[in-house]
Amino acid sequence: MHKTSLSFSFLAAALLSAVAALPMAASAATGAAPVDANASSEVERGRYLATAGDCIACHTAVGGESMAGGLAMASPMGPIYSTNITPSKTHGIGNYTLEQFANALRHGKRADGANLYPAMPYTSYAKTTDEDIAAMYAYFMQGVPAVDKAAPATSLPFPFNIRLSMSVWNGLFHDATPYKADLSQTPEWNRGAYLSEGLAHCTTCHTPRNAMMAEDHARSLGGAELGAWYAPNITSDKTSGVGGWTQAELVQYMRGEPVAGKGPASGPMAEAIDHSLKHLSSEDLNAIAVYIQSVKPVSDSQVKKSADQFGAASDQLETLRGTELPKDFNAMTGAQIYDANCASCHQAQGQGSEDGKLPALFHNTSLGHNNSNNMVMAILHGVHRVGVDSVMPPFAHELSDQQVTSLSNYLLTQYGNPDTQVTQAQVAMLRDPATAGGSGLVQLARWAMGLGAVIVLALIGWLLARRRKA
Repeated sequence: MHKTSLSFSFLAAALLSAVAALPMAASAATGAAPVDANASSEVERGRYLATAGDCIACHTAVGGESMAGGLAMASPMGPIYSTNITPSKTHGIGNYTLEQFANALRHGKRADGANLYPAMPYTSYAKTTDEDIAAMYAYFMQGVPAVDKAAPATSLPFPFNIRLSMSVWNGLFHDATPYKADLSQTPEWNRGAYLSEGLAHCTTCHTPRNAMMAEDHARSLGGAELGAWYAPNITSDKTSGVGGWTQAELVQYMRGEPVAGKGPASGPMAEAIDHSLKHLSSEDLNAIAVYIQSVKPVSDSQVKKSADQFGAASDQLETLRGTELPKDFNAMTGAQIYDANCASCHQAQGQGSEDGKLPALFHNTSLGHNNSNNMVMAILHGVHRVGVDSVMPPFAHELSDQQVTSLSNYLLTQYGNPDTQVTQAQVAMLRDPATAGGSGLVQLARWAMGLGAVIVLALIGWLLARRRKA
């Protein structure tokens, strides 16, 4: 999936980071970044932190220069373009002081004092310590090549173009306090919490949102829609979340390696792994896993079985032998479409390849969730990886909406959650992810935030009128 096709919610766009990283040892409970004896410079420490924080995917347009911005991130209010964060003094952040850089990360403020849109997850970055922000500043000023090129300006329709309205939202929902260690927990747990809640911004994607698109902390990491994609529940609940995963499996998954009986990452999570997580040290990945396994379980009463427990090997292709294809390819059965397009890789029984690089379709989390968007998105747009061969090609240009619907429901019946169904309208919407932000919550958020912005403007007008009379 191309990054430009991501349809993140207004406040849930992921900010991906530097590609290179150096392994480092685990830190103490303060959350300060570890220092490798072979890479002790502030710049290299900042590079590692930027990798943990994920800047490159959102701040690099498809085919564009690294960190130069210009990526259009879809939101319910319109496209939000990422900015140039190279040290260019004309079009980037080369004139930012350390204080201004810290204000952007912690308070969502540009150098000119204007509010950033929370597509930049400063709500999570705020937890970063002063020391780590200083190291990141050193990296961006000294370790990133300057690109003297302007990124397109974000121009949202009224009233969302009034950035001042974000001050009210920040006052209601944003806590700019840096991470404070929980002394009742181990240093490893605190390191995992510092990364997960802060730079790695796991909650940004995996936590449900309220009507004003702020994180619902009562259901932290309980799963959320990201436009076209679904970020699943990653709490410790054994049925709804990842409580049935071992620590080793979570680490293996974050490294981008196949996990038997779980299925691979796709979409935004695959990008997060390739740009960020797989470059982190084993100590930090284990710390994240320890923290994730401790998160309060969030249960969904509609989920009856863990997403990785559905399905079994099943060969229905024998029934097709000697059967002619219909003249209207839209009338093909799911088994016929599977035979023609999928069986060569996933095999006749859906067992995948022996080395696990081509995953089995049973015990595959993409087919086991109640939300089937990730499976449909993988079929339509493929599973792309950064720095490695793509796992799966896209079929959007090969299969019609009806064919994708038939294939999806065949896969769910044979290998996945049979209680979940895919509709043709769903496929049509997901075919163009930029239009896939039409969920009820997003529509409610659009209305609520629009009303909130109008109220803020009215209040500002009233205050100005009172000042004139005075």
